[in-house]
Amino acid sequence: KTIAVLGLTFKPNTDDMREATSLVLSARLQAAGSSVVGFDPVAEDEARKLIKGMEFADSAMDAIEGADAIVLVTEWDEFLSLDWAAVKAAMAGSTVIDGRNALNRGDIEAAGLSFEGIGR
Repeated sequence: KTIAVLGLTFKPNTDDMREATSLVLSARLQAAGSSVVGFDPVAEDEARKLIKGMEFADSAMDAIEGADAIVLVTEWDEFLSLDWAAVKAAMAGSTVIDGRNALNRGDIEAAGLSFEGIGR
């Protein structure tokens, strides 16, 4: 399976990777046999130093293209305003996991995607 990880920093509007969820998540997904494609609008250079085996995409949509699932790790504004119909068309699968309780479940499900919210 290919998993798109959106946001690599521990919080938006920073390039700080200290204790970022993406570090452990990407390693566990890879250990389970998944390919991981990540995108962060600011922290790619720092993430490349810390995350091994991840493919880095040039945009959120590039990361999503062909993905079986999406995991929102950092709630950057650009991820909150994705065109979910375009996301559905680009994906191989249909699962969106919101690790920050930041996405609009109704918009995602209306596009025909399956939504899982962590802590909801």
